[in-house]
Amino acid sequence: MPAADGPGGLQQARLKLRAAVRQWFEAPVTGVLIRLGIPATAVTLFGLALAFVAAYFAAIGEFLIAGLISIPAAISDMFDGAIARAKGQTSDRGALTDSTIDRISEAAILLGLAVYWLSDAGRHDLGVILCFVATVGSIMVSYIRARAEGLGYSGTSGFLTRPERVVIITIALLISQPLIGIWILAVGTPISAAYRFWVEWRNAD
Repeated sequence: MPAADGPGGLQQARLKLRAAVRQWFEAPVTGVLIRLGIPATAVTLFGLALAFVAAYFAAIGEFLIAGLISIPAAISDMFDGAIARAKGQTSDRGALTDSTIDRISEAAILLGLAVYWLSDAGRHDLGVILCFVATVGSIMVSYIRARAEGLGYSGTSGFLTRPERVVIITIALLISQPLIGIWILAVGTPISAAYRFWVEWRNAD
């Protein structure tokens, strides 16, 4: 199988896409935010607040509104680090804060859906279970990368990284089919975590 069709090709395609996004979207908007004097921390907290608002609307079954709010919440995550880098203000504290808030924001949306499926209006026991599996799987994908990087390895192999997960759940909310998105995450994130673990285990001494 050609490399472009395998996991390595997927990683290269992801990197090219992110580079294009940075060039045509992230850099211009970051410049505007810097000129307006908006600090990176404010952008981080703004995104977190939007994630909680989106989670609330998901919890009451207003999926379209939740999806619409999830878009700026996700986009804001692009700019906090970019602002810090552009201003030469990157720090370990900032990186730790950003990564932690990313996990909280992602879990908040899934929690909102679990609350909805626990309610009388949207009772769906399987949906709650899938939310739990998707949450654990998402955390494990991120954890394995963090642990691998701490051991000196890249930890970036696999699929369904945070950007892909956010896109999937946002689209599912926008079309008012959150259960489809949760099924994809509940099945895909454990597989991605297992694959990432296997790759890094093979690379380890």
